[in-house]
Amino acid sequence: MSSPLIEVLGVTKEVSDSTGRLTILHEIGFTLAERQSAAIVGASGSGKSTLLSIIAGLDTPTRGTVRLAGTDLFALDEDARAEWRARKIGFVFQSFQLLANLTALENVMLPLELQGRADAHTQATEMLRHVGLAERLGHYPRVLSGGEQQRVALARAFVVRPAVLLADEPTGSLDFATGETVMQLMFDLNREAGTTLVLVTHDRAIAARCDRQLRLEAGRLVDGGDPRPESVPAVDVCEAGRDPAVSAATGRGGSLTPAGDCT
Repeated sequence: MSSPLIEVLGVTKEVSDSTGRLTILHEIGFTLAERQSAAIVGASGSGKSTLLSIIAGLDTPTRGTVRLAGTDLFALDEDARAEWRARKIGFVFQSFQLLANLTALENVMLPLELQGRADAHTQATEMLRHVGLAERLGHYPRVLSGGEQQRVALARAFVVRPAVLLADEPTGSLDFATGETVMQLMFDLNREAGTTLVLVTHDRAIAARCDRQLRLEAGRLVDGGDPRPESVPAVDVCEAGRDPAVSAATGRGGSLTPAGDCT
């Protein structure tokens, strides 16, 4: 039997506030196989986005670790982790996180250019055509609709052919009809690429389309997990966050949520 693609091993996240130590996540453990999809669900404040940030290696657990394709993310230094993330993980955010001073084409080209890809223009153009934006290549985010911006974000995420796609409330800023269209496109692209998908959502219909649902309550995984008994190393609490738009394009930066947000 092949090894799982994603292993979340005993992940605990604690932060300090005026009252002392607050536990955001408590001993989270589960695995996902290649090509599987999973929805992280739960009430606001249950730790969903924090968990997604840790899976991405953008936030650091207080204890525990994450292995992606057998690589222990938190055994890598920050630069090595960022390089690994840029090549292996695609991101889709609720607020799109496109760089405002770049066109749609330039936004999609950026992660390829950072990898030194000579075919960045060709690949980005083809991906934007694939998501139905052939007529929007030279447009800036400010003149694109919400649905078009999220399609650009999907193109940027998939153009690097990631092993893992992480999506944080990808339809949260869209109306129902546009959200349905975007989600269908995301699932279609995910199936075509054979990517392992992990998404955070409040939408039960979206969650039901995934192979698994991982339910969090008050920072604990109460349904859908497969906790493992093995011991895991402790690591330091995360550094301050950085610009998530740059993180999405480059694989570098802080949390998927703003600094200080522990949702």
